[in-house]
Order: sequence, then structure tokens, then C-alpha cells
Amino acid sequence: MHAFTEKDIRASFVNTSLRERNAIVLPDLAEIGWENLDYLGWRDPKQPLAGFIVVPVDDLPVGILLRQTEHRVRSRAQCAWCEDVTLPNDVVFFSARRAGQAGRNGDTVGTLLCERFECSANVRRPMPPAYLGFDVEAARQRRIEALRAHAEGFGRDIRDSR
Repeated sequence: MHAFTEKDIRASFVNTSLRERNAIVLPDLAEIGWENLDYLGWRDPKQPLAGFIVVPVDDLPVGILLRQTEHRVRSRAQCAWCEDVTLPNDVVFFSARRAGQAGRNGDTVGTLLCERFECSANVRRPMPPAYLGFDVEAARQRRIEALRAHAEGFGRDIRDSR
């Protein structure tokens, strides 16, 4: 993922009002390792049930405001994006209002995601070989590509519902 500026990120949010967009507290963009990210995700401690993601769709940023459900999933859930089975973190249910008129009409999309958006680190973590001769690096690359496809598909789904 290439680095985006604060202006790019603020302008990218497709499912927020102008007031919500201006109130978003952004992470320190200088501290982000952009080369190891497939999407940018962060939480605002002042809004514990809100999450923010910026997904590259056709090389353009698509920002999405997510809302975490107040209820936790009863059993250990699997992240729909990184599909990691040995998660070092919790997975929660997020919903996102669609962009445009569909979102104003109350149309939302939900997904299970890593609570702190660690998907990029999860897919890059070394995995044990599944069998003799297993190509660990090729499997890692497939996981990275799958994460990018899941994130881009979600971003496209939210954005293109106008």
C-alpha cells in the first residue's frame, strides 16, 4: 500500500457526513509502515465502538467508518479478511453504512474483523509447513493477495452502493 496524506484520507471517507469526516482523529501517519499494510485501520480511544479503515480500491483510497457491535461473539470467530486460524487477537463484528442514498436509507454491510485491524501482520506471520515440500512463501503470498481482495471487495461494496 502506498502512503496517503491526511488530506487524501479525510477526503476518502465515503460513508460519513462532512462533520463526522472532520472529527476523525487520524493516527500518526509518519509512524506507519505503509510497505507492510494492505489497508490502514485504526481505532479512536474516545469512540470505543468506532473503527476507521482506508482501503485502496483501484489505487484510490476508500475510507470507511465502521461501528462495532456492543455484544461480543460467543465463540472464537475467524476474521473474514485475513482468515487467520491462530489469531493473537479478538475478532469482532463491525457494520458499515453504505455510501450515498443507500446509506442514508439505512442500508448497512457487516463483517467480522480483527478488533485492532492486525490483518496485515497476521497474513505475513511465518506459518509452519503443512507437509514436506510445502512452499511457505507461496502460501504467504496467497494469504496477502486474499486479504487485499477481501479488503478491496468490501471497500468497493460500500463505495459503489451510491
